[in-house]
Amino acid sequence: MPGAAPRGVCLLLHGQTEFIEKYAEVIDELRGRGFAVVTFDWRGQGGSARPLADPLKPFVRDFAQFDDDLASVLEQVVRPLSEHPPLALAHSMGAHILLRTLHDRPDAFAGAVLSAPMIAIATRGYPAALTRLVTALYNGLGCAQDFAWGMAARDPLRIGFDAQLVTSDPVRFARAQDFLKSHPELRLAGPTWGWLDAAYRSMARVTAPGFAEAIAAPVLVCGAGRDRICLSAAARAFTARLPHGRSAEFADAEHEILMENDSIRARFWAAFDGFVESGVIPAERSERRDPSKPVP
Repeated sequence: MPGAAPRGVCLLLHGQTEFIEKYAEVIDELRGRGFAVVTFDWRGQGGSARPLADPLKPFVRDFAQFDDDLASVLEQVVRPLSEHPPLALAHSMGAHILLRTLHDRPDAFAGAVLSAPMIAIATRGYPAALTRLVTALYNGLGCAQDFAWGMAARDPLRIGFDAQLVTSDPVRFARAQDFLKSHPELRLAGPTWGWLDAAYRSMARVTAPGFAEAIAAPVLVCGAGRDRICLSAAARAFTARLPHGRSAEFADAEHEILMENDSIRARFWAAFDGFVESGVIPAERSERRDPSKPVP
């Protein structure tokens, strides 16, 4: 959309194991829509510092640490750019963390678009209660920094297109793989027991009665019909509880909607544009802020 009217800031939040550079195409598309884009790598992934000696191991003690990261970016980066609350575009784990902030800080965002949010995760055929119990047991035994079963093998450079679970688009998959081959330090394998325990505790909080109902911002939740990472049914149920929630379903999409084929992505952007143009971010109100002026 060349020449699109300025629409302020969009904060782009990627998912678990991802990195800024993977979203170059998305960033360009947001900029073409008039947004100044702010994004960052969550602690423990991408170019951010890793907490464990093995850099392939994702680990966090509590998702409140991610809340702190997001709060710091809002205060130190986003706030000086605009007088107005930003829009958020968030995927998977990033969407989950965003929901925590939407709940705890009602005025922080003008609105949010969530792609395949992590409300509940697939357990590969195991009963969810058993998976949660085993996770708690391994953490109790002091194995928090160990890979969960089978997750060491999820090194992205060891996974080909036929074995991956996130997109039907071989071109975009290969593009991300090629970048990781040139920058292997950015990659992560599957989660540790500690990361998984922190995720389960956070999902219990987000899905608790009253949590969704307390989120005042308008939210568009985009579901992937072929998602094998997060449970789309759980996301739909959560959306139905939001006071200002809307759904957009993409029946043919795998988990990473923004990394999908052109047809799916075109439908996603149509839903995104409709949401923004419904009045969530009025084009005429979101000029860039003069950094020399004091922040209110």
